[in-house]
Amino acid sequence: MTLLAPDVAGFIAAGLLIVWLALGVHIGVALGLAGFLGIYFTVGPDAAAAQLAAIPFSTTNNFALAVIPLFILMGSFATQAGIVTELFRAAYLWLGALRGGLAMATVMSSAAFGAASGSTIVNAAVFTRMAMPEMTRFGYDVRLSAGCIAAAGTLAALIPPSILMVIYGVITEQSIGKLLIAGIVPGLITAFLYCGGVYVLARWRPDLAPPARIGVNWGERWRSLYGVSGVLVLFLIVVGGIYGGYFPATYAGAVGAAGAFVIALWKRRLGLRSLTEVLKEAAVTTSVIFIIVVGGMLFSRFLTYSGLVDIISRELLSFGHGKYTYLLGYVVLFAILGCFIEPIAIMVMTLPIMYPVMKAQGFDPIWLGVVSVKLAEIGVLTPPVGLNVFVVKSSSPVPVTLGQAFAGVMPFIALDFLSLVLYVMFPEMILWLPNLMKS
Repeated sequence: MTLLAPDVAGFIAAGLLIVWLALGVHIGVALGLAGFLGIYFTVGPDAAAAQLAAIPFSTTNNFALAVIPLFILMGSFATQAGIVTELFRAAYLWLGALRGGLAMATVMSSAAFGAASGSTIVNAAVFTRMAMPEMTRFGYDVRLSAGCIAAAGTLAALIPPSILMVIYGVITEQSIGKLLIAGIVPGLITAFLYCGGVYVLARWRPDLAPPARIGVNWGERWRSLYGVSGVLVLFLIVVGGIYGGYFPATYAGAVGAAGAFVIALWKRRLGLRSLTEVLKEAAVTTSVIFIIVVGGMLFSRFLTYSGLVDIISRELLSFGHGKYTYLLGYVVLFAILGCFIEPIAIMVMTLPIMYPVMKAQGFDPIWLGVVSVKLAEIGVLTPPVGLNVFVVKSSSPVPVTLGQAFAGVMPFIALDFLSLVLYVMFPEMILWLPNLMKS
């Protein structure tokens, strides 16, 4: 058979990928098919068959990826234990009486739950069902409520445990432990920026978030902290173990899952039936993620084998306009892809090409990991395919349209880009914690 030139095959594979995604084909299947056909037409049928046979096993037979199902299981047990309810109640009692306080409570409790879940979609879904009725009851504008919940869900991608950090670490062969630790400070900064943004909006437009006038005494506030002690202990064990060098990230996932299991048993929230459901949910979620990763790896192997990675890298490096020009292009690329594709797929599609280019420009791999995760998570908020926005709309017990939800996330997207500016201006806010870690 006559083989195609890499650039021709690249355009064909990219075109097919776009068509399949538009037709609703699963992103992992679409990536895998495009990669297989790309290798078939540029390298040959034997090479394509060999890669199709080898990549699913070689990709999943990676010990570092074992942390993904463990973190997912940890989040499932934490949800079953009722930690979400207790976190929101505590934040509600401490912040609810402030102007915009219920939205702030949603942000901070979502950030805290991110330390147990690692999933933005899970965060958005559970807090929609919990916080949306409360904010509506106190007269909050539905746009602010929906936007706040959708945006706060993305904090789970930065605050460890983060599945996206693991994906980045596996693809770029960086320390997963350092990546997880590096996300703590940026995650907290984003949470405080969100709260500050809510406060400014509430002061500027009092009709968006009227004072809740909640009557709470200090005794109730302090007692509420007892209910969140479980997630605090869980976070300290997992993060402290990684930071102190007592165990690697994969073992931390096992420790976290076991700890969440014990908390669920202690709270008497886990029976045989609920245990079966938790295990089933974790298995399904893990399988979906692995399908995307395998498909993305097959597509990236096509990019490598065909020589497209080298061609694109050389072209990008030949521009010679300075490292921040490349960073701007990186941001624009992620922003465009984020409008249509979910975060894990963006990572496995772009990093094989862009990571070597960005590293050659002198960007620290750990710093770039946090920025990449942040950019990928902005994509779950942007129209037309903002996953978190769709989750809020579909999970909301209060009537809300997609238009209202997308309008509500716009101020938070602006705050996300402000946080990116801070990361660029002050990179040490990301790097100082991982640099202090025991190797």
